[in-house]
Amino acid sequence: MTPRLETRDLALGYEGEVFARGICLSVAPAEIVAILGPSGSGKSTLLGTVAGVVPGMGGTVLVDGRDVTNLPIHRRGVGLIFQQPLLFPHLTVRDNVAYGLRRQGVARDEARRRADELLDWVDLHGLGSRRTHELSGGQAQRVALARALAPRPSVLLLDEPFSALDAELRRRLATDVATMLRAHDVAAVHVTHDRAEAESVADRVLRLDELFG
Repeated sequence: MTPRLETRDLALGYEGEVFARGICLSVAPAEIVAILGPSGSGKSTLLGTVAGVVPGMGGTVLVDGRDVTNLPIHRRGVGLIFQQPLLFPHLTVRDNVAYGLRRQGVARDEARRRADELLDWVDLHGLGSRRTHELSGGQAQRVALARALAPRPSVLLLDEPFSALDAELRRRLATDVATMLRAHDVAAVHVTHDRAEAESVADRVLRLDELFG
């Protein structure tokens, strides 16, 4: 089976300085891999490099067997959710979710219809017309999830997306997200410093330093 995500001898760096080399990671369809590491250890840099947000310092990134190393983020088939939802405050919830679809050229009405389907899927039925400031923290992260999944990525990268929530809500939402990803055959890499959260949702839990060659 072709991995959904594969990195080969990936090098990570910051401001031109390489701090890790030889990162080899393979994630199968519907598999969730959690990567543990303290703040500042390079977890976010790893996700940013895979997504194309952070310039790579060497190595190869493949999605569904396709070399995406030199492609921009919107052509990689990768979704990314950050610690903060980073929703667009001038858009409704529905139009936030539809944003990626519109960038792909999907017609407005069709994009909104698919956005409503995704909002139903993340248990936010009927909230499409709300503004983002009216949402709770958990609701906002569900909108961010729906927005990331709207373009139907093969891989979803989660950069401690629940860290600002209380522990009970964080673990409940993480479990819900894991169920959703597996149901849609999406591979995921979830970075966190919370081992209990990682072990509750992931198929494999790795320490970041285990990936460094």
